[in-house]
Amino acid sequence: MKVVTAEEMREIDKKTIEEYGIPGSVLMERAGSAVVSKIKELFGRKKVIVVSGSGNNGGDGLVVARNLHNEGWDVRVFLTSRPEDLKGDALLQYKIAVKFGVNIRPAKEFLTRHSSLITRHCIIVDALLGTGLSKNVAGTIAEVISFLNKSNVPVISVDIPSGISSDTGQIMGEAVKADYTVTFGLPKRGHLLYPGAEHTGRLFIEDIGFPKKVLRSNKLNVELLEKKDVTLLIPERRRYSHKGDYGHVLIVAGSRGKTGAALMAAKACLRVGAGLVTIGVPESLLNIFQSRVTEEMTLPLPDNGDGTLSSKASGIILKFLTETADVLAIGPGISTGNKVEKLIASLISNSTSPMVLDADAINSIKGKSSLLKKAKAPIILTPHPGEMARLISEKSSPLPYPPPRGGRVREGVESPLSTIRNQIEQDRINTAISFAKETGTYLVLKGVPTIIAEPDGRAFINSTGNPGMATAGTGDVLTGMVSGFLGQGINPLHASILGVYMHGLAGDISVYEKGEYSLVATDIIDKIPSAFHSLRCDG
Repeated sequence: MKVVTAEEMREIDKKTIEEYGIPGSVLMERAGSAVVSKIKELFGRKKVIVVSGSGNNGGDGLVVARNLHNEGWDVRVFLTSRPEDLKGDALLQYKIAVKFGVNIRPAKEFLTRHSSLITRHCIIVDALLGTGLSKNVAGTIAEVISFLNKSNVPVISVDIPSGISSDTGQIMGEAVKADYTVTFGLPKRGHLLYPGAEHTGRLFIEDIGFPKKVLRSNKLNVELLEKKDVTLLIPERRRYSHKGDYGHVLIVAGSRGKTGAALMAAKACLRVGAGLVTIGVPESLLNIFQSRVTEEMTLPLPDNGDGTLSSKASGIILKFLTETADVLAIGPGISTGNKVEKLIASLISNSTSPMVLDADAINSIKGKSSLLKKAKAPIILTPHPGEMARLISEKSSPLPYPPPRGGRVREGVESPLSTIRNQIEQDRINTAISFAKETGTYLVLKGVPTIIAEPDGRAFINSTGNPGMATAGTGDVLTGMVSGFLGQGINPLHASILGVYMHGLAGDISVYEKGEYSLVATDIIDKIPSAFHSLRCDG
């Protein structure tokens, strides 16, 4: 499903009205009616308070109020603007509501009488601000929002919770914490990005008659991953086949004290269907790995005598890729240092096999993302926000990708790197898209939610995962899963999508058994088979 910005939604509205001939007033009527239907579905007959703004979002709210009033519900509207300041379709709906006898009062009355107006038999419809919000909320509207959040009664927002940036999910001064949100046509980025996702509550996406052709336009470059789409990417296992048909993945990982990262990545790689997995390990640690592997093979690599890889390992790795393996995954637990940096730079420049870079492999090219442009084969990077901040922190510029307009930088943060990380979190989608396009790579920006971006400018928002997965080793598992799919001949984008979605799905299945507090990374590996079963049976 496509996910849109405020500007993209405005263009959809415009095309629907101007090219397809559906009047804006008709779309507003349908939007209000969709909210009414959802209110009836969710609640029995209750007292309804509609807080309504001056724009089209407020017009939607007036349609809600009029329709419910016409059916005998106890409805009151509190308007944040003077009636004479209303324009266009919102003014039309105001005039109709007045003729129907809807009780419409100034919002200041709500502020002075809210304690007597709001009862436990009440619901509130938030129709204050729509998707076009571009500056922080202040004044009367901010006060109304503050009271709504203290009301302790259900709040249903029209289109998007008022005060949330529809493009970034950031709080614009003050924002409604809705229990439910009814949006129209397509979800907005702010519904899915945090903190907006927490304010959205349960999201309903309603069809109000936008042309399907417009909603599916290739110009809309961000999509939400859904089970039915991901299921189609799972590769078929031919009855007449053998392990060599499903790829050989070389995972270069681990160092003294961090052998578990390599083992988890390798086990996850096998669990998603890779035919063969070899772990490239520092030779001084070979005996440790030999005692712990079962299905996996090992490749001893030159190290520096301290359990960390030497730059001399480059030639052996490249030879192994040329003669034996199909895919290289490198980074989990390998540590950092000048020799590791030289190793990673050499592999990026010389490998003709697809690569997955994670963890310390990403840290080893911090501030040197231009190296990625020299790659001879596709590269997938899987950074978390901290690694992403280091990756793009060039000496000449503190942030190659500017922060979003209206975004807030957390107070008390002095480190430039922390500032960059904070700005990444404020605009995850555009950061990922910009980096992937500039470097020609596939980027998996881990976090909540994880964003997958490809070089042509498209991005995908993951919809699986839970807080229990915020634990050591889950990133190593993801690296193994992505590289395992890549090794089976799946293209880098689809391998990334499958790996990310199934990683989160396995975590979601695990959490029912283990709970969020007790979930560990190996639980996710154990539930990969269940994730496959879920997709195959329900997708």
